[in-house]
Amino acid sequence: MPLGGGNKCGCCQKTVYFAEEVQCEGRSFHRSCFLCMVCRKNLDSTTVAVHENEIYCKACYGKKYGPKGYGYGAGAGTLSMDKGESLGIKAEEPQEHRPTNNPNTSKFAQKFGSSDVCPRCSKAVYAAEKVIGAGNAWHKGCFRCAKCGKGLESTTLADKDGEIFCKGCYAKSFGPKGFGYGQGAGALSHTQ
Repeated sequence: MPLGGGNKCGCCQKTVYFAEEVQCEGRSFHRSCFLCMVCRKNLDSTTVAVHENEIYCKACYGKKYGPKGYGYGAGAGTLSMDKGESLGIKAEEPQEHRPTNNPNTSKFAQKFGSSDVCPRCSKAVYAAEKVIGAGNAWHKGCFRCAKCGKGLESTTLADKDGEIFCKGCYAKSFGPKGFGYGQGAGALSHTQ
């Protein structure tokens, strides 16, 4: 604690005493100085958003730094033509289209490079949907038993010839046959 009674306020730079202190991102503020930089609303730990040592309410932060365009307007079904000049945002000029030499037409693949191919559906598997099993990358939706369709996890799967099965279906299809194995307690399985 610096000499003079307390920490300095992140807004007015005056001493903040314990009874009036609000802390945010390691900095101290007076309760009366802990306001949104744009709309000047009082903030608390649930409504504050910080950007480069500036504090905002979540609404003003979203308008200034959040996504822009259709669907991000001021209410249900509205399209705002506000470009944010009142918030200090400079409008960007659209850039000229530059074609890519990447043969994959997926925008995600163009931006982040190639991906694995799912053995079940033969489509690209990206990091957000990737599940590893039996030495391959699978989509979460494709990571199911080939026989019964049950969803699998790395601990509940068995693989044979590149295909994945739940342990029950694997045992029925590829496990031992005869007395003590199969459909029921003590049932004899007749195989030809």
